[in-house]
Amino acid sequence: MKIVLASSNAGKIKELNDMLAELDMQIIPQQELGIEDVEETGLCFVENAILKARNAALMSGMPAIADDSGLEVDFLNGAPGIYSARFAGPDANTASNNKKLLDALGDAPLEQRSARYQCVIVYMRHATDPTPIICQGSWEGHIALEAKGDGGFGYDPLFYVEDVNCHAAEIDKEDKNQISHRGIAIRELLAKLGNHLTDSLTDSTATTGQST
Repeated sequence: MKIVLASSNAGKIKELNDMLAELDMQIIPQQELGIEDVEETGLCFVENAILKARNAALMSGMPAIADDSGLEVDFLNGAPGIYSARFAGPDANTASNNKKLLDALGDAPLEQRSARYQCVIVYMRHATDPTPIICQGSWEGHIALEAKGDGGFGYDPLFYVEDVNCHAAEIDKEDKNQISHRGIAIRELLAKLGNHLTDSLTDSTATTGQST
């Protein structure tokens, strides 16, 4: 079985591929099929994830998985939120986004810099799937005063995780996948998708049995 991964973000693709490896499926990034990113016009992570999954399923004719995620900073009333990837503008990159975040927080003390990563994963069997599988995960932390670490991507160098006393960019990849927002959402997806595929196989077997 083939599934389209509705993302062009290299960091996300790597993390998602690693965490979806246990599925007996071929995960195909949408750019390999010539599918471009759809405009993210949703007002929340769920809406944007559905938009991306539906577009990939429609353009490929295959099931699709989409991720929409971002950073919520309490001091900034939840910003950058769904605009995390383009916080510094339409031509934003990791450096400009991180700089804008630090500038926006200024000299606010650590206790006022609470934040969390949010991730919504959507699986759609086809473009008109009326009941997509929707999974969500969050990861609590704080925005540090300076960047540390060279792993991960996005805001990871600034995202301080108190439970492990280091920045997300300093955490080993396997450890990060166990505690991150995306790891939590993916594990929920794997459980739900496993049940979905088992149910489909059971229904198929029952139908075959009745016909014989």
